Amino acid sequence: MIEVKNLVKSYGSYQAVKGVSFSVEKGEILGLLGPNGAGKTTLMRMLTCFLPCTAGAATVAGFDCEKQPEEVRRRIGYLPENNPLYPDMRVREFVAFCAQAKGIPASKRPEAVATALAETGTDVVGGKLIRQLSKGFRQRVGLAQALVGDPEVLILDEPTVGLDPKQITEIRSLIRSLAGRRTLILSTHILPEVSAVCSRVVIINKGLVIESDTTANLSRKLSKSNKILVQVEGPKDQVLKVLRETEKVRKAALKDEVGGDVNSFVVETTKDSDLRSALAEIVIRKGWGLQELRFVGLELEEIFLQLVREEGSAPIEEEAA
Repeated sequence: MIEVKNLVKSYGSYQAVKGVSFSVEKGEILGLLGPNGAGKTTLMRMLTCFLPCTAGAATVAGFDCEKQPEEVRRRIGYLPENNPLYPDMRVREFVAFCAQAKGIPASKRPEAVATALAETGTDVVGGKLIRQLSKGFRQRVGLAQALVGDPEVLILDEPTVGLDPKQITEIRSLIRSLAGRRTLILSTHILPEVSAVCSRVVIINKGLVIESDTTANLSRKLSKSNKILVQVEGPKDQVLKVLRETEKVRKAALKDEVGGDVNSFVVETTKDSDLRSALAEIVIRKGWGLQELRFVGLELEEIFLQLVREEGSAPIEEEAA
């Protein structure tokens, strides 16, 4: 659905994007993750035909962003980081205006507007002035203008920035509901956003893609050891001692005190060792209750920090252009 090949954007001698390549499958939600100043916004502006690229190529639904920008624009909905709303317009009026700007025929416009409002939950405030709305509802109106006309691709730049926790949860849930029929690229520097919403992540830093995969695969690739979570009902200190003394265990530590005699431990082993069967046998032989036993990977935050450190990152503010 989206193909990006060696995309470059230069401002004089400064390269904001340095030969970025990745693809997005139909119906996928891709997280574009990186620190401020990584080049995420510049990349999105090229994909939406807002900025021309300096070199390389990008296609959306088979159309070239450089050579066929009008065809690309017909197939995308875009929510910039700075939500472009007119505060003195009413919600329904604004979305209808956006539908007209997108070239939706007058005969189809009322249905397109009603669908976009219903899908984003803004139909209940359709008659209100935008300036009267909460920040969360304003973001929903921004999503409604992106959705009007039922585009195949949605490109969302920092869609939850500035929202409170409840509003963030609502917007993330809404974004998840949009997947499947549509292909989404979601730009963010908020790590939980990617874990909560995206099926795959492209990590960009200093204008370069430094990794692209699912978080589970990245965790496996970057882990220098295996980690196993063991939840046991038994005397905490004795359980911890036995786990630490087990062959091929590098270290074991208490993770959570669940309650009563139930505790969770994280056991770290050599990368080529699968000790789940051995640990289960030891716990059962001791007469303790085994309640959970599973591999745990690196958290996305650990993956991100490890990759960015390897690149020698020093986060800076996103360029204005």
